[in-house]
Amino acid sequence: MITQEIRNKIKKIKIHTKRIMQSTLSGDYLSAFKGSGLEFDQLREYAMGDDVRFIDWNSSAKMNKIMVKQFIEERDRTIILAIDLSASTLYSSQKELRRDSIAEIAAALAFIANHNKDKIGALFFSDHVEEWIAPARGNLHVGKIIEKLFSITPKGKKTDIVQAFRFLINLKKRNSVVFMLSDWIDDHHEYSKLLKVVSCQYDFIGIRLLDACEKEFPDIGLLDIIDPETGQEFVLDSRNIKALHRILTARLLEQKSLFDKYRIDMLDVTIGKPFITPMVTFFSQRIRRQI
Repeated sequence: MITQEIRNKIKKIKIHTKRIMQSTLSGDYLSAFKGSGLEFDQLREYAMGDDVRFIDWNSSAKMNKIMVKQFIEERDRTIILAIDLSASTLYSSQKELRRDSIAEIAAALAFIANHNKDKIGALFFSDHVEEWIAPARGNLHVGKIIEKLFSITPKGKKTDIVQAFRFLINLKKRNSVVFMLSDWIDDHHEYSKLLKVVSCQYDFIGIRLLDACEKEFPDIGLLDIIDPETGQEFVLDSRNIKALHRILTARLLEQKSLFDKYRIDMLDVTIGKPFITPMVTFFSQRIRRQI
C-alpha cells in the first residue's frame, strides 16, 4: 500500500535526483564502471588526440603502425539493486531507519540508471529471496521498483546474504553492475567464498549503511537489548566504552578487509546524513582508479 507520505518521499527523491543529474554525477556514473559502458567496434590507425589506453600493441606490432581499439557505447548495460530487508535494517539511533536510507539510496540509483537508459532490476532479500524484479527499461518499470522499495513487507527476519549471492551467481546476467545495500553483518561460513565468486561475475559494489553508534557508542550505562533478528534479549554495559569500541571497530575493519581482499569497492553511508556527496566522491575516485 503506497501512502501519501511515501508518494511525497518518492517525489522528493525524484526532484533531487533530477538536479544532481545535471551535475558531475551523471558523467561520473557513466564512466565509473568496468569498460565505461563501451563495447569494441573496430581497429583503426592512431590519430592525434586518441586515448593511449586504447592502443592495441599486438596489432600495432603486426601491422607496423600504431593501431587503436575503437569502441561504441554499450546500450545493454544492466543495473541490479540488491536490497537487504532483514530485521536489522529496522535499527537506527536516528529518526531515519536504516531501511529508509537503503530505500532512498536505491531509488536515487534507479532514477540515475533510468536517465542513462540502463536496464534496472531489483533483488529483495532477507534470509531468503523475498522478491525479484527482472531488469527492464522505462519510467513505468522504474516506478514499479521504487514503489516496491518503500512498500515491501518482508517475511524473513534474519540476514543471509549468501542466499542473495547464490541467486545472483545463478542469474548470470551479462554486462551487469550490482549495487548491494546492507549492513553486511552475516557470519555464514560461505560468505567469503561466494562474495569472491559474485565479484568475479559482476561489476560488484557494496554500499554499507552505518549508524553513528556503530562507530562510537555513547556511555549511557546498562541497556536492555533485543536482537531484532532472533528476539534474543540481553544486557549491554555501555560503560565499558573501550571494549565496546574495539568490538565495533573490529567488525567494520573485518568487513573492509574482506572487500579489499577481493578488490571490491565499498561505499559507506551514514544513516540520517546526506548521501549525494559521498556518492559523487565515490564515483570520482572509481574513475581515477581505472585510469
